[in-house]
Amino acid sequence: MTASTALQESWSKLGKFAPTLPEPLLSVRDLNVHFPIRRGFVIQREVARVRAVDGISFDIRPGETLGLVGESGSGKTTAAKAVIQLSKPRSGSIKFEGQELVGLSTSAMRSVRRKMGMVFQDPYGSLNPRMRAGDIVGEPLKVHGLATSRDDYRSQIASLLSIVGLAPAMAERYPNEFSGGQRQRLGVARAIAAKPSLLILDEAVSALDVSIQAQILNLLQDLQEQYDLAYLFIAHDLSVVRHIADRVAVMYMGRIVETANSADLYTRPLHPYTQALLSAIPTPNPIHERSRERIILKGDLPSPLAPPSGCRFHTRCPIATDVCSMTVPELRSLAPDQRAACLLAPGYAESAI
Repeated sequence: MTASTALQESWSKLGKFAPTLPEPLLSVRDLNVHFPIRRGFVIQREVARVRAVDGISFDIRPGETLGLVGESGSGKTTAAKAVIQLSKPRSGSIKFEGQELVGLSTSAMRSVRRKMGMVFQDPYGSLNPRMRAGDIVGEPLKVHGLATSRDDYRSQIASLLSIVGLAPAMAERYPNEFSGGQRQRLGVARAIAAKPSLLILDEAVSALDVSIQAQILNLLQDLQEQYDLAYLFIAHDLSVVRHIADRVAVMYMGRIVETANSADLYTRPLHPYTQALLSAIPTPNPIHERSRERIILKGDLPSPLAPPSGCRFHTRCPIATDVCSMTVPELRSLAPDQRAACLLAPGYAESAI
């Protein structure tokens, strides 16, 4: 019996004593988002297809933060836009509070979007420069009819600004009168205006200074505790994700290659790509920084128009063998609440038995 099998059996013996997890707030299964490339003037024909998201699955439970990480171009933002139906999936299932979103009509989706908020990466480009801050924050209140009167509308705006650490008097200012961190606070206030249960944070702190990043992250954690919010936190900076995420999913070229609890992922990564990402995180200790092993990936990210056969990471993987170019690895459970899609990961072959 292998160590991996013994570990799995020991957990299965827990039986009724194992903790019962709540039902997922968001459940994504086999999600595919492809963008066709067409040519021709009169009669256009499809000549290629960009597989931006290619068969990913994940769950987010109430009050939980799932970190979605990977290089630029790995499909993180496309997956997020598909969840909120800003990008239409080619196939797959997206269930929010048990309701299927794929194929939902525009009018029906509007009521669902009230329960979802999104904070975008660019605090400068995501706010209308011609609108006052109060109107930006209050726009969801108007769209969903959540204000009973003009006074109630103004009162809710003042409350939202206070919640995110801004003075209510700032409601009369325009976005160009705010700093980058203040603009992102406006974005957060707008996202929580309709009292959602899920926030999608698309690189929400990547454009900010480090000190401002910490302030926004602390704000998000406070809001999560206060309102029991669930977060889909998208980032490429794993040190930021470690600070806020309960679980982490690692994406590479449209696919999830590893999922795990945050503590397990950072202490025991199983996929070579995850190991390479973690080795690139700088440490403040100069002695440790000099002594630790860096994993340098060879080559460039392959074109999504012609992804490699087999494991998509094999062209850059430091431990790849011939079989990696011929076999597509499944995402398998290799440890309690930790899965990886690597043919050479410890316990991968035994996990199929």
